[in-house]
Amino acid sequence: MSKKLATYLLFFFVIFAARAEDTRFIMSAPNAVEMGKQFRLSFTLNERGTNLKLPAGLTDNFEVLMGPSTGQSTSIRTINGRTTSEVTFSYTYILRAKKEGKFEIRPASIEVGGKVFESNNLEIQVVKAQSQPAQPQSGNSGSSNQQSESVDLGKDNLFVKVEMSKTSVYRGEQIIATVKLYVNPNIPISGFEEVNLPTYEGFYTQDIEIPQQINFTREVYDNKIYQVGILKKTILFPQQNGRLTVEPFNMSLLVQQRVKQRSFFDDFFSGLRTVRATVTSSPVSVNVKDLPPAPANFMGGVGSFNVSSSISGQDVTTNDAVTLTLKVSGTGNIRLIQSPELQLPTDFEVYDPQSTDNVNATNNGVTGTKTIEYLFQPRFEGDYTIPSIKFAYFNPASGSYVTKSTDEYDLHVVKGSDEQSATVVSSLRKEDVQLIGQDIRFIKQGDASLNSKGFTFFGTIGFYSMYAGSGILFLILFLVYRKKARENANIALMRNKKANRVATKRLKAAAGYMKQNNNEAFHDSILKAFWGYLSDKLGIPVADLNRDSAVASLTNKNVEQQIINDFVEVVDQCEFARYAPAGGAEARSELYNKAESTMSRLEKQIKR
Repeated sequence: MSKKLATYLLFFFVIFAARAEDTRFIMSAPNAVEMGKQFRLSFTLNERGTNLKLPAGLTDNFEVLMGPSTGQSTSIRTINGRTTSEVTFSYTYILRAKKEGKFEIRPASIEVGGKVFESNNLEIQVVKAQSQPAQPQSGNSGSSNQQSESVDLGKDNLFVKVEMSKTSVYRGEQIIATVKLYVNPNIPISGFEEVNLPTYEGFYTQDIEIPQQINFTREVYDNKIYQVGILKKTILFPQQNGRLTVEPFNMSLLVQQRVKQRSFFDDFFSGLRTVRATVTSSPVSVNVKDLPPAPANFMGGVGSFNVSSSISGQDVTTNDAVTLTLKVSGTGNIRLIQSPELQLPTDFEVYDPQSTDNVNATNNGVTGTKTIEYLFQPRFEGDYTIPSIKFAYFNPASGSYVTKSTDEYDLHVVKGSDEQSATVVSSLRKEDVQLIGQDIRFIKQGDASLNSKGFTFFGTIGFYSMYAGSGILFLILFLVYRKKARENANIALMRNKKANRVATKRLKAAAGYMKQNNNEAFHDSILKAFWGYLSDKLGIPVADLNRDSAVASLTNKNVEQQIINDFVEVVDQCEFARYAPAGGAEARSELYNKAESTMSRLEKQIKR
């Protein structure tokens, strides 16, 4: 009996505790108010309560004009066939501030079922009373069908600005740029007529997704209350040293103003008309500091990263394909990180690494991973060591480079089957292995050329000609080999020769993204193709390339002006597609064809 009683008591206390945890007592009020203006302080409770006590010290800074006004509402929800209802009780007070300043409202308290619950606390900023915006006097009709005229509402009532999270950064360090619209609460906005968002020259950009519908919130700026809407959020990665400036931009809005009109009976009354207001932002500058001298294994990463690796297998046979996967994760300019070099034994057939980015742009910056896959094939049996990959990045928080390493891997290679161990063409993959020799030589048929008995080839003109020709051929091959060795040692020359091939490969990748309707990756691939081509062809680092320097270098190369104009147009369209919606599949196809044609003509002009 005692056990049952204890069980009942325990069950009762659990139910009571669960109900106590479900009780919600919330206090709400505007975060900014004007002196002399009334505002509401509201409390909501999902249980019936008694003995509501206002926050301590509330009347020291605020005057209670009325309250509490009580209300009750019921909400009914049906989820998966189950219907639930909830009753909400509200208590509303009308307050007015006594003085200016920023005040903390301490929690209020109320009793529910004999237990006292406290609300949250609030912070309210009180600013001086704002003057009403001047309203024009006009006898014209306030009909919205008339063409809207332009007015100047003043910078105190309506303005737009670019807000930078940082104004002094290192090259490659991310900045969050927020385009904000500030509007006097007494000016109603009816729509946007023309919006020209800023262009960020000298920055690599990544947009943050925000709701298409602008949500205005109350904010205090320069000791005045504004309705503030966020138009765009962008993560910027500066690519140049020095002072970078975001040039001013403008937009036109349609706002409603109250005017006095006169009737036929001399009766004055008020009406509304829609007018156009144009606002222009102020320039914003960012000081970009150069990075300190970098270690040899620095791959362009700026931020905070971790590295890890994995291998597809450590016990393999000759000519088996082995994949080493390197994963770089963290926060920073992940898309701009280059692939580290993997040092492998000379007996391995090595292929170009393939990288995949998986990033997410949030209010905290760009986070995600870059996955790099290294594919290689061992040609001979034996035991090998796959060395660790050293990855260095610059951490702006500490102002220094950080080097991290992956694990080493021991690779045991055994001899494969006879077919696998046959002589192969080294430029082909394992699945393309071909036999070079044959087992049977057939008997030669037909007329054969015969020599008389006692004839010897030695000492003849043909013998000496062959001997001399072999020497000349050896000398030619030696000179060609030396020339190739010098060219291979010249990295800039090799990049120049391979520039068109690498750019063509990137354009093919863009064509694949175009078929997948991946708009962002499509435009990024075209930009990488053009900037990478010009960097390799002109010998200019990608970090030092921009539209002006590229046009100047192409002009110095005597490239035709029409081709330069086509290049600038392709780059502008790709840059514009990052912050403004691009066209459909037809527009992407036209852009791809134009990019391919421009690249081909550039190659012919520069080679000239």
